[in-house]
Amino acid sequence: MTTQPLRIAVLGTHSTGKTTLLKRIEMELRGHGLTVARTGQLGKRAAAAGLPKMHHHTALSTEWILAQGILDETSAVAQGAEVVLIDRAALDAIAYFEAAMAFRSETPTRLERERLLTLASTQLPKYGLLFATVLDESVPVNTRHDYDAAFRRLVDDRMHRLLANDAIPHQRMTSDPDSQAHAVEVAVQRCLKEELV
Repeated sequence: MTTQPLRIAVLGTHSTGKTTLLKRIEMELRGHGLTVARTGQLGKRAAAAGLPKMHHHTALSTEWILAQGILDETSAVAQGAEVVLIDRAALDAIAYFEAAMAFRSETPTRLERERLLTLASTQLPKYGLLFATVLDESVPVNTRHDYDAAFRRLVDDRMHRLLANDAIPHQRMTSDPDSQAHAVEVAVQRCLKEELV
């Protein structure tokens, strides 16, 4: 395998199977003898740092999440793993920020939005594979959390718009078990192919 690990990232609104997907991919890759590093928990860590999240996101909290995510990815790469699994790709933070602004009927300044997009865009070329979950409101959400259905829809909408507007290559994953199994298979085959190169 090359000196740089293959980075597999996932993004999507909350409770759409991102973490579960990465756990399944990780188990499969470890079963094939590959070393894997993971990132995640950015929202919880932002809240622990006293930053607003969900529909309260601000430019500052978004910048913190982006910067921390980049640091996490860099640290995971430095661990020497063959594959790095990224729970919440950088563009995810932008989708949440734009959804929060829309939810509050606010508009970010052009410079503020461009600065955040530029920061997120530094990571996009590094992802060897990017998965985007698709919101399925018929699937019950985790009842431990207080989720606003309208906000979840806004995040999903903003995320897919960002991906489409910039024609960012990605694989869509629905809540359908076949779609999820296919995503795992795509990731594993990509990693095994990279390992042979």
